[in-house]
Amino acid sequence: MSNSASRGRIDEQMVLAEAAMRRGKWFEAERCAQKGLEMARRGEEFALMGSICLPLLEARRQRLQLALDTKKVHILNHGVVEEMKVQPGCYLVEPPLVGADARRLRLAALRDEVPVAVVCREPINRMGECPVVAIGATTVRTRITPPKSLEKPTLSWFAGALEQLGDFAVETVDSGHDLDKQIDDVMAKLDAHPDHEGLHQTLMDLCQQAAKGFVRAQDVDPLDAELGDEADDESE
Repeated sequence: MSNSASRGRIDEQMVLAEAAMRRGKWFEAERCAQKGLEMARRGEEFALMGSICLPLLEARRQRLQLALDTKKVHILNHGVVEEMKVQPGCYLVEPPLVGADARRLRLAALRDEVPVAVVCREPINRMGECPVVAIGATTVRTRITPPKSLEKPTLSWFAGALEQLGDFAVETVDSGHDLDKQIDDVMAKLDAHPDHEGLHQTLMDLCQQAAKGFVRAQDVDPLDAELGDEADDESE
């Protein structure tokens, strides 16, 4: 497919996303923007990717706010997620359920257009820390302070857990990798944890940098790199 045809299809998705947002259809807007983002990545249309990040973030922010506005934190530690009738709200998924269950719950809610936010915690460790995890195209895991009450976690703790997990995802992006690899890393982390503003901002910044042009490490001639190192040594 030609670049112009590819861009036309991406533009079409963004027109649909913007129309959905004007109607307050946040789930539809998110689906269209996400599809446009993936299409732009396949075509290495980094400038377009950067422009898609903000509407994608806004659709997700609105969806998340609807879940938080319920002010309800449900504890989920049993049952078969696929058979649940998901209600709006915030869900703390805990043992014996695991990160994969949390992902199934989140995807089921997206499919049914039910606003939910999901945090998965693992068993409290020996140091009294609470591991939280999100699973998708990659796994994001960090340790945070547990809620004062495991039986009744507050909405404040829940929202903080979402933020800390996303902050950790941002902090662990390896800036030593090629820009396209960093972009793929952030996209994989967003697949696991889509409800974090900083991850979207990081993706947008990386895409804007990549749109200006970059050289992949595999494209660098070893001899040129060696000569460059020798020149650096001489300058010292």
